[in-house]
Amino acid sequence: MASRLDWWSVGLYALFVLMGWMSIYSAVYNPEAPLGLFDAAFYTSNAGKQLIWIGTSFVLIMFIFALDFRFFESFAPMIYGLFIFLLILVPFLGVTINGSHSWFKIGTVTIQPAEFAKTATALLLAKYLNDPQVSLTRFRNQWKAALIMFVPILLIVGSNETGSALVFVSFIILLYREGLPGEYPGLLLGGIFLFVSALILKPLTIFILLVILAGMLVLLMPIYLQRMYQTYVKIALGISVVMSLAMLVEWVVNNVLKEHQRNRIKVLLDPDFDPRGLGYQVTQSKIAIGSGGFWGKGYLGGTQTKFDFVPEQSTDFIFCTIGEEFGFIGVAGIIILFMVFLWRLMYLADLQRSRFARAYGFGVVGILFFHFLVNIGMTIGLMPIMGIPLPFFSYGGSSLWSFTILLFIFLKLDSHRSDMLSR
Repeated sequence: MASRLDWWSVGLYALFVLMGWMSIYSAVYNPEAPLGLFDAAFYTSNAGKQLIWIGTSFVLIMFIFALDFRFFESFAPMIYGLFIFLLILVPFLGVTINGSHSWFKIGTVTIQPAEFAKTATALLLAKYLNDPQVSLTRFRNQWKAALIMFVPILLIVGSNETGSALVFVSFIILLYREGLPGEYPGLLLGGIFLFVSALILKPLTIFILLVILAGMLVLLMPIYLQRMYQTYVKIALGISVVMSLAMLVEWVVNNVLKEHQRNRIKVLLDPDFDPRGLGYQVTQSKIAIGSGGFWGKGYLGGTQTKFDFVPEQSTDFIFCTIGEEFGFIGVAGIIILFMVFLWRLMYLADLQRSRFARAYGFGVVGILFFHFLVNIGMTIGLMPIMGIPLPFFSYGGSSLWSFTILLFIFLKLDSHRSDMLSR
């Protein structure tokens, strides 16, 4: 078993967890009253609590490797059903933390089922796609896969946890790798582009630009080629449909989104919109990262960190601590290492002989990439604040546990690659 385990991935995981804990410790460090590992008060701080979560994560890893590798595929529907049931219970039995009613509180411990629902969904999607009769080129298989994704999305949105719900969009990577036609990722990216464009530009401007583009496509198409003619007509019709949707963006923002969600979008477009609220958080985040310069201020030397200028510094904005203390070199190193980590996981996923393991592997890559991209994007003001943690770095038991389980289920499957049937 140990000889077949991918130790490169395990090593990077351990490195990220260690660096994350060091950053959390730095974010809560008080130079006037430093606490050691043997001080009882230390374990009431975020750094002490995270150390406990790290220890229990290793217990989870041992439990995962003690299970038969076939367990995850066989029990995927039951695991998915369990977390759907927990998501249904959250509005009735859950507690509200930071405006999100998506947590269970057991004594002093809080657990967020939405974090674990991502792993459950990845497992069930992989099991569904492992059926030889399932092809994502067929519409009936496409909507069944979509249903697996949208059930938890709707339940999570109902708990006022929109950020976690958006993570499920990352499964488009899994589905595309397993045969989903390229039109769907294209429509998704086009929809995001048009949404952002419609926020920046006036709807009438969007309308005129798209009409001109559609007209040019129709005028330039080579009519004498029937196949090419049909292609251009499809493109023109697609643009017309998307154009209509773009016209609805402003109405959706003003009438569908909640006030705090609208404010986050407004702050993204104009950080001065709410200078003492969300705008303050983004501005201080960029100041903290920028103040690190090229080399950084040194470990435990961040002034923005020490004086709590950035809210949620040890959770969603942990990247600020890294940027301030280790500078451009530090953040560039983290980004490079994480991209190497994702590349390694994609490489391992492609090596799988089982479609179940391969599909699940790409689900893992998609989730980690989405978290990584959005978390860093929101700390530097390129994306709205959504409460998305940085994998393995941000403080939080649910976050660390869920990412650990997500990753090590795949590494368990990979260690049994030669035992699986090729499909």
